[in-house]
Amino acid sequence: MKRTHTCSQLSKSDVDSAVTLIGWVESVRDHGGVLFVDLRDREGMTQVVFDPDRPDIHGQAGHLKDESVIQITGKVRARTPETVNAKMATGEIEVYADSLIVHNACETLPFPLEEEKADKVNEDLRLTYRYLDLRRKKMLNLLKLRSKASKSVRDYLNANGFLDIEVPVLFKSTPEGAREFLVPSRLNPGEFYALSQSPQQYKQMLMVAGVERYYSIARCFRDEDLRADRQPEFTQIDLEMSFIEREDMYALIEGMLKKVWKDVLDVDIPTPFPRLPYPDAMNRYGSDKPDTRFGLEIQDFTEDFANSSFKVFKGAIDNGGCLKAFNAKGLGDITQGEVKSLEDIAKTLGAKGLAYIVVRGDDPANWRSPILKFISEAELKALRERLNIEDGDLIFFAATGWEQACAILGRIRLESAQLLVKRGKMEISSDQYNFLWVVDFPLMLFDEEAGRYVASHHPFTAPVPEDVEKLTTDPKNIRSQAYDVVLNGSELGGGSIRIHQPELQNKVLRDVLGMSEEIVESRFGYMLKAFNFGAPPHGGIALGLDRMCAILGKAKSIRDVIAFPKTQKGQDLMASVPGPVQPKQLRDLHVATVELPKE
Repeated sequence: MKRTHTCSQLSKSDVDSAVTLIGWVESVRDHGGVLFVDLRDREGMTQVVFDPDRPDIHGQAGHLKDESVIQITGKVRARTPETVNAKMATGEIEVYADSLIVHNACETLPFPLEEEKADKVNEDLRLTYRYLDLRRKKMLNLLKLRSKASKSVRDYLNANGFLDIEVPVLFKSTPEGAREFLVPSRLNPGEFYALSQSPQQYKQMLMVAGVERYYSIARCFRDEDLRADRQPEFTQIDLEMSFIEREDMYALIEGMLKKVWKDVLDVDIPTPFPRLPYPDAMNRYGSDKPDTRFGLEIQDFTEDFANSSFKVFKGAIDNGGCLKAFNAKGLGDITQGEVKSLEDIAKTLGAKGLAYIVVRGDDPANWRSPILKFISEAELKALRERLNIEDGDLIFFAATGWEQACAILGRIRLESAQLLVKRGKMEISSDQYNFLWVVDFPLMLFDEEAGRYVASHHPFTAPVPEDVEKLTTDPKNIRSQAYDVVLNGSELGGGSIRIHQPELQNKVLRDVLGMSEEIVESRFGYMLKAFNFGAPPHGGIALGLDRMCAILGKAKSIRDVIAFPKTQKGQDLMASVPGPVQPKQLRDLHVATVELPKE
């Protein structure tokens, strides 16, 4: 069954050579009795000719269905000048078949595999027959791209002295994070593992162990509601280093991403990346992962509208909130339907409505807005000057608490940009790569529902040294040594310098986060103990490999760069997972299921 060549290798230099090819039938064409079969394998395609003067195989070839697996032997011959196919790598030759073996005849396909037709097929159907979907050139190329990116990462980290170390997937439950997948232990009845959300604690233990530089292409698991950019199981480029400061991490990751983009896309990305403090990112873009390929920056008008006659604005400001606005420049032709859609989006983020002004001409008397009558001349002047208002513009407002105002206008900013792109008034190129670091995150956030502080990233993140004294007096104003690397509105990865002193770690867990001594001991006791035996200063980061590859491959969803992804309901439609198990399996695990009452 050995093939002599792949379907991409043959050229004019192979003319008159005897060859053997194996692959899938891409198509069969009958030209006046002569059959032409495009034979495809992973590497490419070759045209095979079945001539009527070989009736033993010609008749068999005439019954071939697309996607059947065949093996042919034959002689390479040059195509005539008028039949050369410049679009094919092997377009100057064809193989005249002498023998044919059908290894597997294909049934009627559940959907067409031609790219344009397959893209219109329901995704659930494609996922049910994922092995067929992956035969498409586009999908196969995404898998190749992912493999190439992974190799580039490994090569870079290996060259920089990192050790590739596997860490356990079965870990202990740490319920203060995202919801976990629990795994019952048969050998320890009534006790459970959790599938690791990340190797965070293990990689810190490797630093205590003296490994100094660790990395892993790690599988991680979260039992959360899914979106286009989320999966219950995902892959991280996970690494940790000892004896570093933040600048060391920035330089390392910038070098790695520079190499990946060069190796995969042959694109040179400029370094170093810009640094953007978290407060600036939120104030200007309404997001801690801003897309800086376009403007539409948000501005604060709290002081300008402190005495506003519009009760909504004044009420928010008087209650300690703020007023923010931005100019969706050129979107003055927005339709009522589009305004309603944006308003609905704002309401999902907690807004009661969406205030706006449509600018028509230079005279405010001609502008369209339900709030215009409440805006004074001084307030209009401030808006004109700072937002550079011109005919055809559209101004959006948000008046509420700072975080919520940022989030609302941050989302409306993105939606406005898409409307402008749709109208041809703005271009956002997928070939433009605006990397940046978002830094100076708050160490703590106050959870109103829980009535206590929670870690902004995770409880092992070190505070900025000069802010340590605020831990018990002013937790919300402590800056952390955390950092996120962001690209075009997506967070590629995040990490931090870690706490390595047991006293400080204890203080954060107990005094600030309010964990009881029992909880601290049960979840983190081994780690605090390890910190008493010579723990080095260390820090790390985890980058989402799935998301990075989706951006590299211009895929619409990370599902496209995962070989066998789950649906938004967490199902593998091809293998019918999840599914029921046998009662004996549950008994062995000391697990019982209960049927919840219907709502």
